[in-house]
Amino acid sequence: MSTLRFAPSPTGYLHVGNARIALLNWLFARHSGARFLLRLDDTDATRTRPEYAAAIAPDLAWLGLDWDGFLRQSDRLAAYEAAAARLRQAGRLYPAWETAEELEAKRRAALKRGRPPVYDRAALAPGASERGRASGNPPHWRFRLSEGAASWHDLVLGSRRIPLGSLSDPVVLRADGTPLYLFTSVVDDLAEAVTTILRGEDHVSNTAIQRDMAAALGADPDTIRYAHLPLLHDAEGAKLSKRVGALSLRALKREGFEPGAVAAYLASLGAGHEPTPLPLPELAAGFDLARFSRSPARFDPAQLLALNRRLLHGLGFEAVSERLPPGADAQFWNLVRANLDLVPEAREWWEILHGDLDPPAPNPADEAFLTQAAALLPPAPWGEETPHSWIEALRATSGRKGRSLYGPLRRALTGHEHGPELVPLLARLGPERISRRLGAAAARSRP
Repeated sequence: MSTLRFAPSPTGYLHVGNARIALLNWLFARHSGARFLLRLDDTDATRTRPEYAAAIAPDLAWLGLDWDGFLRQSDRLAAYEAAAARLRQAGRLYPAWETAEELEAKRRAALKRGRPPVYDRAALAPGASERGRASGNPPHWRFRLSEGAASWHDLVLGSRRIPLGSLSDPVVLRADGTPLYLFTSVVDDLAEAVTTILRGEDHVSNTAIQRDMAAALGADPDTIRYAHLPLLHDAEGAKLSKRVGALSLRALKREGFEPGAVAAYLASLGAGHEPTPLPLPELAAGFDLARFSRSPARFDPAQLLALNRRLLHGLGFEAVSERLPPGADAQFWNLVRANLDLVPEAREWWEILHGDLDPPAPNPADEAFLTQAAALLPPAPWGEETPHSWIEALRATSGRKGRSLYGPLRRALTGHEHGPELVPLLARLGPERISRRLGAAAARSRP
Protein backbone atom coordinates (compact mmCIF):
# COMPACT_ATOMS: atom_id res chain seq x y z
CA MET A 1 0.00 0.00 0.00
CA SER A 2 1.19 3.54 -0.74
CA THR A 3 2.09 5.67 2.27
CA LEU A 4 2.41 9.40 2.83
CA ARG A 5 3.45 11.22 5.96
CA PHE A 6 3.35 14.63 7.56
CA ALA A 7 6.36 15.10 9.82
CA PRO A 8 6.39 18.47 11.60
CA SER A 9 9.06 19.52 14.07
CA PRO A 10 7.33 20.79 17.24
CA THR A 11 9.24 24.06 17.38
CA GLY A 12 6.16 26.28 17.05
CA TYR A 13 2.42 26.15 16.48
CA LEU A 14 1.27 24.92 13.08
CA HIS A 15 0.88 27.83 10.66
CA VAL A 16 -0.94 27.94 7.34
CA GLY A 17 2.20 26.98 5.40
CA ASN A 18 2.79 23.64 7.08
CA ALA A 19 -0.95 23.09 7.60
CA ARG A 20 -1.29 23.28 3.82
CA ILE A 21 1.40 20.60 3.44
CA ALA A 22 -0.40 18.39 5.99
CA LEU A 23 -3.73 18.90 4.20
CA LEU A 24 -2.36 18.14 0.73
CA ASN A 25 -0.69 14.97 1.99
CA TRP A 26 -4.01 13.94 3.54
CA LEU A 27 -5.98 14.73 0.38
CA PHE A 28 -3.47 12.82 -1.77
CA ALA A 29 -3.68 9.81 0.57
CA ARG A 30 -7.48 9.77 0.82
CA HIS A 31 -7.87 10.28 -2.94
CA SER A 32 -5.55 7.38 -3.78
CA GLY A 33 -6.42 5.01 -0.94
CA ALA A 34 -2.99 5.37 0.64
CA ARG A 35 -2.02 5.45 4.30
CA PHE A 36 -1.44 8.82 5.95
CA LEU A 37 0.97 8.92 8.90
CA LEU A 38 1.65 11.65 11.45
CA ARG A 39 5.19 11.75 12.78
CA LEU A 40 6.75 14.22 15.18
CA ASP A 41 10.35 14.97 14.21
CA ASP A 42 11.24 15.89 17.79
CA THR A 43 14.87 14.89 18.30
CA ASP A 44 16.07 18.52 18.50
CA ALA A 45 15.76 19.01 22.26
CA THR A 46 17.09 22.58 22.06
CA ARG A 47 14.12 23.79 19.96
CA THR A 48 11.31 21.34 20.68
CA ARG A 49 8.74 22.45 23.24
CA PRO A 50 6.15 20.17 24.92
CA GLU A 51 3.34 22.67 24.35
CA TYR A 52 4.02 22.71 20.61
CA ALA A 53 4.16 18.92 20.43
CA ALA A 54 0.90 18.63 22.36
CA ALA A 55 -0.83 21.13 20.03
CA ILE A 56 -0.12 19.46 16.69
CA ALA A 57 -2.66 16.61 16.83
CA PRO A 58 -5.61 18.75 18.06
CA ASP A 59 -4.82 21.49 15.55
CA LEU A 60 -4.84 18.99 12.68
CA ALA A 61 -8.03 17.43 14.04
CA TRP A 62 -9.65 20.89 14.11
CA LEU A 63 -8.83 21.19 10.42
CA GLY A 64 -10.64 17.88 9.91
CA LEU A 65 -7.65 15.58 9.36
CA ASP A 66 -7.15 12.11 10.76
CA TRP A 67 -4.24 9.67 10.38
CA ASP A 68 -3.60 5.96 10.13
CA GLY A 69 -0.49 5.85 12.30
CA PHE A 70 1.44 8.06 14.73
CA LEU A 71 5.00 8.02 16.04
CA ARG A 72 7.59 10.24 17.68
CA GLN A 73 11.20 10.22 16.63
CA SER A 74 12.23 10.66 20.26
CA ASP A 75 10.94 7.11 20.83
CA ARG A 76 13.17 5.67 18.09
CA LEU A 77 16.69 6.61 19.15
CA ALA A 78 17.84 2.98 19.11
CA ALA A 79 16.89 2.69 15.42
CA TYR A 80 19.01 5.75 14.59
CA GLU A 81 21.97 4.40 16.53
CA ALA A 82 21.76 1.14 14.58
CA ALA A 83 21.56 2.97 11.25
CA ALA A 84 24.50 5.21 12.17
CA ALA A 85 26.56 2.12 13.05
CA ARG A 86 25.84 0.68 9.60
CA LEU A 87 26.96 3.89 7.92
CA ARG A 88 30.14 3.98 9.99
CA GLN A 89 30.96 0.42 8.97
CA ALA A 90 30.40 1.38 5.33
CA GLY A 91 32.77 4.34 5.70
CA ARG A 92 30.01 6.90 5.08
CA LEU A 93 30.17 8.67 8.47
CA TYR A 94 33.23 10.52 9.64
CA PRO A 95 34.01 12.49 12.79
CA ALA A 96 34.64 16.23 12.72
CA TRP A 97 35.75 18.53 15.54
CA GLU A 98 35.24 22.05 14.17
CA THR A 99 33.36 24.35 16.52
CA ALA A 100 30.32 26.35 15.44
CA GLU A 101 32.48 29.48 15.47
CA GLU A 102 35.08 27.91 13.20
CA LEU A 103 32.43 26.73 10.75
CA GLU A 104 30.83 30.18 10.68
CA ALA A 105 34.21 31.77 9.96
CA LYS A 106 34.70 29.36 7.03
CA ARG A 107 31.24 30.17 5.73
CA ARG A 108 31.88 33.91 5.79
CA ALA A 109 35.25 33.53 4.14
CA ALA A 110 33.76 31.49 1.29
CA LEU A 111 31.01 34.03 0.73
CA LYS A 112 33.52 36.86 0.77
CA ARG A 113 35.44 35.12 -2.03
CA GLY A 114 32.22 34.66 -3.99
CA ARG A 115 32.12 30.91 -3.45
CA PRO A 116 29.26 28.77 -2.14
CA PRO A 117 29.69 28.00 1.58
CA VAL A 118 30.20 24.25 1.09
CA TYR A 119 32.00 22.34 3.84
CA ASP A 120 35.60 21.72 2.77
CA ARG A 121 35.97 18.25 4.35
CA ALA A 122 38.82 19.51 6.47
CA ALA A 123 38.00 16.74 8.96
CA LEU A 124 39.21 14.21 6.37
CA ALA A 125 42.61 15.87 5.93
CA PRO A 126 45.69 13.94 7.14
CA GLY A 127 46.17 14.36 10.86
CA ALA A 128 42.75 15.98 11.46
CA SER A 129 41.40 13.02 13.44
CA GLU A 130 44.52 12.83 15.61
CA ARG A 131 44.35 16.53 16.40
CA GLY A 132 40.63 16.27 17.11
CA ARG A 133 40.99 13.35 19.49
CA ALA A 134 43.86 15.10 21.23
CA SER A 135 41.57 18.02 22.01
CA GLY A 136 39.55 15.80 24.32
CA ASN A 137 36.29 17.13 22.87
CA PRO A 138 33.68 14.76 21.43
CA PRO A 139 33.20 14.98 17.64
CA HIS A 140 30.07 15.50 15.64
CA TRP A 141 29.55 13.13 12.71
CA ARG A 142 29.06 13.98 9.06
CA PHE A 143 27.63 11.89 6.23
CA ARG A 144 30.02 11.71 3.28
CA LEU A 145 28.04 12.41 0.12
CA SER A 146 28.65 10.40 -3.03
CA GLU A 147 30.29 11.71 -6.15
CA GLY A 148 28.03 12.61 -9.05
CA ALA A 149 24.50 13.95 -8.83
CA ALA A 150 21.08 13.10 -7.41
CA SER A 151 18.36 13.00 -10.08
CA TRP A 152 14.64 12.34 -9.88
CA HIS A 153 11.36 13.28 -11.48
CA ASP A 154 9.49 15.63 -9.18
CA LEU A 155 5.69 15.32 -9.27
CA VAL A 156 5.34 19.11 -9.22
CA LEU A 157 8.64 20.62 -10.36
CA GLY A 158 9.48 18.08 -13.06
CA SER A 159 13.00 16.82 -13.74
CA ARG A 160 15.49 17.64 -10.97
CA ARG A 161 19.27 17.12 -10.94
CA ILE A 162 21.50 18.36 -8.13
CA PRO A 163 25.30 17.79 -8.16
CA LEU A 164 26.13 16.39 -4.74
CA GLY A 165 29.45 18.22 -4.81
CA SER A 166 27.51 21.48 -4.55
CA LEU A 167 26.24 20.48 -1.10
CA SER A 168 27.97 20.20 2.26
CA ASP A 169 28.34 16.81 3.87
CA PRO A 170 25.51 17.09 6.40
CA VAL A 171 25.98 16.66 10.14
CA VAL A 172 23.86 13.68 11.15
CA LEU A 173 24.92 13.30 14.80
CA ARG A 174 25.74 16.12 17.19
CA ALA A 175 28.64 15.87 19.59
CA ASP A 176 26.23 14.69 22.30
CA GLY A 177 25.04 11.87 20.02
CA THR A 178 21.67 13.44 19.19
CA PRO A 179 20.59 12.55 15.62
CA LEU A 180 19.51 15.33 13.26
CA TYR A 181 16.46 15.67 11.03
CA LEU A 182 17.98 14.83 7.64
CA PHE A 183 19.21 11.48 8.90
CA THR A 184 16.30 10.46 11.14
CA SER A 185 13.78 11.22 8.40
CA VAL A 186 15.49 8.81 6.01
CA VAL A 187 15.62 6.04 8.62
CA ASP A 188 11.92 6.46 9.44
CA ASP A 189 10.74 6.88 5.86
CA LEU A 190 12.41 3.58 4.99
CA ALA A 191 11.09 1.85 8.11
CA GLU A 192 7.54 3.08 7.45
CA ALA A 193 7.71 2.19 3.74
CA VAL A 194 6.82 5.75 2.75
CA THR A 195 6.18 5.88 -1.00
CA THR A 196 5.44 9.59 -1.56
CA ILE A 197 6.92 12.63 0.15
CA LEU A 198 5.03 15.87 -0.49
CA ARG A 199 6.63 18.94 1.07
CA GLY A 200 7.85 22.48 0.42
CA GLU A 201 10.27 23.53 -2.30
CA ASP A 202 12.77 24.56 0.38
CA HIS A 203 13.50 20.84 0.86
CA VAL A 204 14.74 20.17 -2.69
CA SER A 205 18.42 20.08 -1.70
CA ASN A 206 17.50 17.94 1.31
CA THR A 207 15.92 15.44 -1.07
CA ALA A 208 19.20 15.09 -2.95
CA ILE A 209 21.01 14.38 0.32
CA GLN A 210 18.34 12.01 1.61
CA ARG A 211 18.27 9.98 -1.59
CA ASP A 212 22.01 9.48 -1.22
CA MET A 213 21.55 8.45 2.43
CA ALA A 214 18.83 5.97 1.49
CA ALA A 215 21.14 4.36 -1.05
CA ALA A 216 23.92 4.18 1.54
CA LEU A 217 21.51 2.32 3.83
CA GLY A 218 20.87 -0.24 1.11
CA ALA A 219 17.54 1.09 -0.19
CA ASP A 220 16.51 2.03 -3.71
CA PRO A 221 15.90 5.82 -3.65
CA ASP A 222 13.44 5.46 -6.53
CA THR A 223 10.97 3.60 -4.32
CA ILE A 224 9.99 7.05 -2.95
CA ARG A 225 8.36 9.67 -5.15
CA TYR A 226 8.82 13.35 -4.34
CA ALA A 227 6.61 16.38 -4.83
CA HIS A 228 7.93 19.81 -3.85
CA LEU A 229 5.45 22.67 -3.71
CA PRO A 230 6.53 26.31 -4.03
CA LEU A 231 6.28 28.14 -0.73
CA LEU A 232 3.33 30.40 0.06
CA HIS A 233 3.68 34.15 -0.31
CA ASP A 234 1.48 36.82 1.20
CA ALA A 235 -0.87 39.06 -0.75
CA GLU A 236 2.02 41.46 -1.53
CA GLY A 237 4.28 38.69 -2.81
CA ALA A 238 6.62 38.42 0.20
CA LYS A 239 7.45 35.07 1.79
CA LEU A 240 4.76 34.14 4.25
CA SER A 241 7.27 32.79 6.78
CA LYS A 242 7.88 36.31 8.09
CA ARG A 243 4.38 36.53 9.53
CA VAL A 244 3.53 32.97 10.49
CA GLY A 245 2.78 33.86 14.11
CA ALA A 246 -0.39 35.70 13.11
CA LEU A 247 -1.36 32.91 10.73
CA SER A 248 -1.18 29.86 12.96
CA LEU A 249 -4.14 27.51 12.94
CA ARG A 250 -4.65 28.42 16.59
CA ALA A 251 -4.90 32.10 15.76
CA LEU A 252 -7.38 31.46 12.94
CA LYS A 253 -9.50 29.30 15.25
CA ARG A 254 -9.37 31.95 17.96
CA GLU A 255 -10.52 34.62 15.49
CA GLY A 256 -13.51 32.45 14.57
CA PHE A 257 -12.63 31.08 11.14
CA GLU A 258 -14.42 27.89 10.14
CA PRO A 259 -12.09 24.90 9.68
CA GLY A 260 -13.94 24.00 6.48
CA ALA A 261 -13.16 27.42 5.02
CA VAL A 262 -9.49 27.21 6.02
CA ALA A 263 -9.16 23.71 4.53
CA ALA A 264 -10.91 24.62 1.28
CA TYR A 265 -8.80 27.75 0.87
CA LEU A 266 -5.49 25.99 1.56
CA ALA A 267 -6.44 23.17 -0.81
CA SER A 268 -7.02 25.68 -3.62
CA LEU A 269 -3.76 27.64 -3.30
CA GLY A 270 -1.60 26.98 -6.32
CA ALA A 271 -4.10 24.51 -7.77
CA GLY A 272 -5.47 26.81 -10.47
CA HIS A 273 -9.10 26.93 -9.35
CA GLU A 274 -11.29 29.15 -7.23
CA PRO A 275 -11.71 27.99 -3.62
CA THR A 276 -15.05 26.32 -2.98
CA PRO A 277 -16.27 25.51 0.55
CA LEU A 278 -16.64 21.74 0.04
CA PRO A 279 -16.44 19.01 2.69
CA LEU A 280 -13.06 17.29 2.97
CA PRO A 281 -14.22 14.03 1.31
CA GLU A 282 -15.28 16.01 -1.76
CA LEU A 283 -12.01 17.93 -1.81
CA ALA A 284 -10.19 14.59 -1.66
CA ALA A 285 -12.29 13.12 -4.48
CA GLY A 286 -11.29 15.98 -6.79
CA PHE A 287 -7.66 16.22 -5.72
CA ASP A 288 -5.13 16.25 -8.56
CA LEU A 289 -1.48 17.06 -7.90
CA ALA A 290 -0.96 17.74 -11.62
CA ARG A 291 -2.96 20.96 -11.24
CA PHE A 292 -0.44 22.59 -8.93
CA SER A 293 1.71 25.38 -10.32
CA ARG A 294 5.48 25.66 -10.12
CA SER A 295 5.04 29.31 -9.10
CA PRO A 296 4.45 30.48 -5.52
CA ALA A 297 0.81 30.75 -4.46
CA ARG A 298 -0.39 33.80 -2.56
CA PHE A 299 -2.20 33.53 0.75
CA ASP A 300 -4.59 36.47 1.03
CA PRO A 301 -6.47 36.78 4.36
CA ALA A 302 -9.17 38.82 2.59
CA GLN A 303 -9.87 35.89 0.25
CA LEU A 304 -10.00 33.50 3.19
CA LEU A 305 -12.45 35.82 4.96
CA ALA A 306 -14.66 35.97 1.86
CA LEU A 307 -14.68 32.16 1.65
CA ASN A 308 -15.46 31.93 5.35
CA ARG A 309 -18.40 34.27 4.80
CA ARG A 310 -19.74 32.07 1.99
CA LEU A 311 -19.48 28.98 4.16
CA LEU A 312 -20.98 30.68 7.19
CA HIS A 313 -24.05 31.90 5.35
CA GLY A 314 -24.98 28.32 4.51
CA LEU A 315 -24.48 26.87 8.00
CA GLY A 316 -27.49 25.77 9.99
CA PHE A 317 -28.09 26.65 13.62
CA GLU A 318 -26.95 23.25 14.87
CA ALA A 319 -23.46 23.78 13.43
CA VAL A 320 -22.87 26.99 15.39
CA SER A 321 -25.22 26.82 18.40
CA GLU A 322 -22.46 26.12 20.94
CA ARG A 323 -20.51 29.18 19.79
CA LEU A 324 -23.42 31.64 19.97
CA PRO A 325 -24.30 33.77 23.01
CA PRO A 326 -26.36 31.99 25.70
CA GLY A 327 -30.03 32.14 24.80
CA ALA A 328 -29.47 32.52 21.06
CA ASP A 329 -31.90 30.43 19.04
CA ALA A 330 -32.31 29.38 15.42
CA GLN A 331 -34.47 32.42 14.66
CA PHE A 332 -31.68 34.72 15.81
CA TRP A 333 -29.06 32.84 13.79
CA ASN A 334 -31.16 32.87 10.62
CA LEU A 335 -31.69 36.61 11.09
CA VAL A 336 -28.05 37.65 11.49
CA ARG A 337 -25.90 35.06 9.66
CA ALA A 338 -26.03 36.83 6.29
CA ASN A 339 -24.33 39.83 7.94
CA LEU A 340 -21.43 37.93 9.50
CA ASP A 341 -17.91 37.19 8.36
CA LEU A 342 -17.11 35.19 11.51
CA VAL A 343 -19.32 33.53 14.12
CA PRO A 344 -17.98 35.67 17.04
CA GLU A 345 -19.47 38.72 15.31
CA ALA A 346 -22.90 37.34 16.22
CA ARG A 347 -22.34 38.52 19.78
CA GLU A 348 -22.48 42.16 18.71
CA TRP A 349 -25.86 41.63 17.08
CA TRP A 350 -27.08 39.76 20.15
CA GLU A 351 -26.19 42.80 22.26
CA ILE A 352 -27.86 45.13 19.76
CA LEU A 353 -31.07 43.10 19.82
CA HIS A 354 -31.19 42.35 23.55
CA GLY A 355 -29.05 44.90 25.36
CA ASP A 356 -28.91 48.66 25.74
CA LEU A 357 -27.93 50.92 22.87
CA ASP A 358 -26.83 54.53 22.80
CA PRO A 359 -28.03 55.49 19.32
CA PRO A 360 -26.11 58.06 17.28
CA ALA A 361 -27.56 61.51 16.76
CA PRO A 362 -29.71 61.46 13.60
CA ASN A 363 -29.06 63.62 10.58
CA PRO A 364 -31.01 66.89 10.87
CA ALA A 365 -33.04 65.94 7.80
CA ASP A 366 -34.24 62.79 9.59
CA GLU A 367 -35.26 64.28 12.96
CA ALA A 368 -38.90 64.92 12.03
CA PHE A 369 -39.14 61.51 10.37
CA LEU A 370 -37.99 59.68 13.50
CA THR A 371 -40.41 61.69 15.65
CA GLN A 372 -43.15 60.69 13.21
CA ALA A 373 -42.02 57.04 13.38
CA ALA A 374 -42.29 57.09 17.19
CA ALA A 375 -45.76 58.59 17.02
CA LEU A 376 -47.00 55.93 14.59
CA LEU A 377 -45.44 53.01 16.52
CA PRO A 378 -48.20 50.49 17.37
CA PRO A 379 -48.42 49.58 21.07
CA ALA A 380 -47.82 46.07 22.38
CA PRO A 381 -48.75 43.35 21.89
CA TRP A 382 -47.54 42.92 18.32
CA GLY A 383 -48.70 40.30 15.90
CA GLU A 384 -46.71 38.74 13.10
CA GLU A 385 -47.71 41.45 10.61
CA THR A 386 -47.35 44.45 12.93
CA PRO A 387 -43.77 45.44 11.95
CA HIS A 388 -44.65 45.33 8.27
CA SER A 389 -47.83 47.37 8.86
CA TRP A 390 -45.85 50.00 10.76
CA ILE A 391 -43.32 50.34 7.93
CA GLU A 392 -46.13 50.69 5.39
CA ALA A 393 -47.81 53.38 7.51
CA LEU A 394 -44.50 55.25 7.71
CA ARG A 395 -44.06 54.95 3.96
CA ALA A 396 -47.51 56.36 3.26
CA THR A 397 -47.32 59.16 5.82
CA SER A 398 -43.75 60.34 5.15
CA GLY A 399 -43.61 59.74 1.44
CA ARG A 400 -40.21 58.10 1.94
CA LYS A 401 -39.11 54.82 0.44
CA GLY A 402 -35.99 52.71 -0.02
CA ARG A 403 -32.84 53.98 1.64
CA SER A 404 -34.40 57.21 2.90
CA LEU A 405 -37.03 55.15 4.72
CA TYR A 406 -34.98 52.28 6.06
CA GLY A 407 -31.62 53.99 6.63
CA PRO A 408 -32.63 56.41 9.44
CA LEU A 409 -34.59 53.67 11.20
CA ARG A 410 -31.70 51.23 11.03
CA ARG A 411 -29.19 53.79 12.36
CA ALA A 412 -31.47 54.78 15.23
CA LEU A 413 -32.36 51.22 16.20
CA THR A 414 -29.03 49.42 15.67
CA GLY A 415 -26.33 52.09 15.36
CA HIS A 416 -25.29 50.58 12.00
CA GLU A 417 -25.68 51.64 8.39
CA HIS A 418 -26.20 48.03 7.31
CA GLY A 419 -27.49 44.89 8.94
CA PRO A 420 -30.11 42.15 8.92
CA GLU A 421 -33.39 42.53 7.05
CA LEU A 422 -35.26 45.29 8.85
CA VAL A 423 -38.79 43.88 9.23
CA PRO A 424 -37.79 40.64 11.03
CA LEU A 425 -35.25 42.67 13.01
CA LEU A 426 -38.09 44.93 14.20
CA ALA A 427 -40.06 41.89 15.31
CA ARG A 428 -37.06 40.73 17.34
CA LEU A 429 -36.54 44.16 18.95
CA GLY A 430 -40.18 44.57 19.97
CA PRO A 431 -42.20 47.78 20.49
CA GLU A 432 -40.81 48.75 23.92
CA ARG A 433 -37.15 48.64 22.85
CA ILE A 434 -37.95 50.38 19.55
CA SER A 435 -39.81 53.15 21.39
CA ARG A 436 -36.91 53.71 23.80
CA ARG A 437 -34.35 53.89 21.04
CA LEU A 438 -36.40 56.24 18.86
CA GLY A 439 -36.88 58.46 21.90
CA ALA A 440 -33.17 58.37 22.70
CA ALA A 441 -32.29 59.24 19.12
CA ALA A 442 -34.70 62.18 19.18
CA ALA A 443 -33.20 63.37 22.46
CA ARG A 444 -29.72 63.26 20.95
CA SER A 445 -30.84 65.58 18.19
CA ARG A 446 -32.02 68.33 20.58
CA PRO A 447 -29.44 70.92 21.72
